[in-house]
Amino acid sequence: MKRTAFFISDGTGITAETLGNSLLSQFEAIRFEKITLPYVDTIDKAKAVVERINRQGEEDGKPPIVLDTIVDDEIRELLATCNGFKIDVFSTFLKPLESELETHSSYSVGKSHAINEVDRYKDRIDSVNFALDNDDGARTRQYDKADIILVGVSRCGKTPTCLYMALQFGIRAANYPLTEEDMEASRLPECLQQHRHKLYGLTIDPFQLAAIRHERRANSRYASLDQCDFEIRTVERLFQKENIPCINTTNFSIEEIATRIINESGLKRRIS
Repeated sequence: MKRTAFFISDGTGITAETLGNSLLSQFEAIRFEKITLPYVDTIDKAKAVVERINRQGEEDGKPPIVLDTIVDDEIRELLATCNGFKIDVFSTFLKPLESELETHSSYSVGKSHAINEVDRYKDRIDSVNFALDNDDGARTRQYDKADIILVGVSRCGKTPTCLYMALQFGIRAANYPLTEEDMEASRLPECLQQHRHKLYGLTIDPFQLAAIRHERRANSRYASLDQCDFEIRTVERLFQKENIPCINTTNFSIEEIATRIINESGLKRRIS
């Protein structure tokens, strides 16, 4: 089955998209064509959106799913005239909250993604810069400032996980790639020894690692299954020997990997 889903907002569309994806992911038997329409903040834009939704419904033979986070009442009323199955996030969630809290919402566009607290925003930017500066063991002398240091073989997901933790939670995450030299020594590199309490290991299925590396360096020793299997088995033994907590990233998204690491490490989020 195929259905079209529209995520509509008078801001960035991030909230509508995030909530919409979470809801639709529960329906695995249906393939959704997802369309995000941000900054629908005028009547003219809203009219064009209604026409597009109706046109899509005619093409599909079924009404599109329409999830919106529109603040303006006039635009919301106009969108309600579309021939789609409409889910109004604000009226669904804010109205009951207003009743419970006995006060009216500010109904401000883009409130959840605005720079409301300068210090928290600065923490986010500083953390992202830290992750970039300390990618792949680039500046080990800064490890004393790190909240966590991810270790593992090349291409197991260290860099995207560090960036996600920095961007979403303001965590200063560094990462260090364990090389063949480190594996042959069967011990942690000197630069990691004094930061043992900050280390967290990442491992991955050798078959998946080989596939990922093949896209980078096809038909190389680096991408061979034998090499990948050797590296994974060696670093897993090292993690066990050094008592380093670790996670197998094979079946987890970056979001899940980061959240599990934060939870298990007891890290304090600077932003949320």
